[in-house]
Amino acid sequence: MTTNQPAPQPNDDRSLVTRLDKWLDQRTGVDSILHETLDEPIPGGAKWAYVFGSGLIFLFVSQIITGICLALYYVPSADHAHTIVSYIVKEVTAGSFIRSIHAYGSSGIIILLALHIGQTILYGSYKGRRELLWLSGCVLLALMLGMAFTGYLLPWDEKAYFASAVGTNLIAEVPLIGPVLQKLVRGGDQMGTLTISRFYVLHVFILPGILIGFIAAHVFFFRKVGAAGPIKEDPVHPKLPAVPFYPRQVVMDAIFAIVLICILAIIAIKIPMDLGPRANPADTAFLPRPEWYYRPAFQWLKYLSGSWSLIGGIILPAVLALIFAAAPFLDRRLERRPWRRPISVGAFLLFLFAYTSLGVASYRDDNRDPGVAAQMQKQDEDTKNFMQKLFVPEAAAGSASATLVAADPKILKGLAIFQANSCNSCHGDGGIGTAAAGPLTGAGQKYTDAQLIALLHSPNIKMTGGGMTPVDLKQDEMEALSAYLRQLH
Repeated sequence: MTTNQPAPQPNDDRSLVTRLDKWLDQRTGVDSILHETLDEPIPGGAKWAYVFGSGLIFLFVSQIITGICLALYYVPSADHAHTIVSYIVKEVTAGSFIRSIHAYGSSGIIILLALHIGQTILYGSYKGRRELLWLSGCVLLALMLGMAFTGYLLPWDEKAYFASAVGTNLIAEVPLIGPVLQKLVRGGDQMGTLTISRFYVLHVFILPGILIGFIAAHVFFFRKVGAAGPIKEDPVHPKLPAVPFYPRQVVMDAIFAIVLICILAIIAIKIPMDLGPRANPADTAFLPRPEWYYRPAFQWLKYLSGSWSLIGGIILPAVLALIFAAAPFLDRRLERRPWRRPISVGAFLLFLFAYTSLGVASYRDDNRDPGVAAQMQKQDEDTKNFMQKLFVPEAAAGSASATLVAADPKILKGLAIFQANSCNSCHGDGGIGTAAAGPLTGAGQKYTDAQLIALLHSPNIKMTGGGMTPVDLKQDEMEALSAYLRQLH
C-alpha cells in the first residue's frame, strides 16, 4: 500500500523573491538595465584612477540630500534668511553638521572636478570620438561653479553679501548687455530680497535640474564610446582585454565614496562651517573675499582692474574657456601618452601653476598688508563672537519679555529701572542688542542673580571698554533689575 506524499516545495521565501523579481523585470526591464550597467567593459581592468567620476556623482547626491534638509527651514528673504541660518546652526539638532557637510561638499566637488579634469587631460581620454563627452563635461564644470556661486549668498552674512556683490559687479562688465544682465540677476540696482530669491531659485531648482540632465547625457556619451583605458591604448581600437565594471570597479568606487563621506564628516565635526554677522550694506570697512577656489580669479581682477577689467574679467576668461572646450577638436592625434603631447599637457600644467600661484598671492598679499591683515582679523573675530552668542529669534525678545513682565511685578519693576537708566538706548528694547552694545539675551543661562548683580556693580574690562559704567542702586532695585535681565531670551 502506498501513501500519497506531497511533492517537495521550493523555499517559499526564495520563490516569492523570484516571482517578485520576474514580475518587476517584465514591467521595467530592470534586470537588463543592471546587467548592461554592471557588465560595462573596462579595457585593462579596474583602477583607482577611475573613481573620480563616481565620486562626483556621490557628492552631488549628498548635496541634494543635505540641501533638501536645509531647504526645509530656509526662507529666501533679506529679512529672515540670516536668522533662519543662525537658527539652523545654533538650535536645530545636527543643523550645524548638515550645513557643514553641504558647504564643505561644494569644495569637495571642486577638488574632485580638478582631479577628474587633470586625469582626463593627462590620460588623453578626450580623444577618439569623445567630443560630445568632453563638451558635456565642460558644461557640467560651468554649472557646478554656478551652483557654488549662487549658494554662497544664501546665508546673507557679511562675508556672503560682499563677496556676491563683487561677483555681480563683474557681470556689469559684459559688453552691451552687462548693466541689464546685472540688474536682472540682482532683481534691481541693489542687492536685497529679490537677489536672494533669484539666487535661491537658481541654486535649488534651475541649476540642479540642468545638472541632472547633463549628468545623464555625460553618462550616456561615456557608455556610448566606452572607457578609454590605459594611456598606451588606442582610444578607438583598444587592444587590452576588457574586464567588467562589476565587481572590482564597483568595490573601488564604493570604498572611495565611504572615504569621501568620512572625510567630510570629520571636517564638519572638527571645523564646523561658521556664520558671520548679518549683512550690513553700510559697512564700508568690510573687505570681501570669495571662497578659496575663486581666490585666484579675485587676485587676477586686482591686477587688471579699472579700464582693463573688461579684458581681464570677461574677454580673456571667455577665450580660455573656448580653448579648453575645443581641446578634442584642436588635438586630433590619437596619441595619448602625456610625454608625447607636450603642447596640450604643458598648457594644462601651465594654467594649473598660474591659477595656484594667483591664489597663493591673494593670501600672501592679505598677510603682508598690516591694514588688511588687521581688518581680516577683526572680521574673523566678529564671526567667532557671533557664533558664540545664543540664538535670538526675530522680535521674540520683546514680546516674550512683555508676557513675563505682565505676570511678575518684580520683573515689571526691573523693566522700569532698565528703561529709566536708558539701558535700552545701547542694548535695545528687550535687550536684543544694537550697534552700540551687544545683546543681554541669555544672561540668565550664564549668571546667577548674585553674579549678575556683582557684574553690574563692577563691570569687567570688556564692558567698560564699550562704555558701560557701574550701576549704583539700592539692593531691592538691583534684585529687580537682575530678575528682568535673567528672563530675557
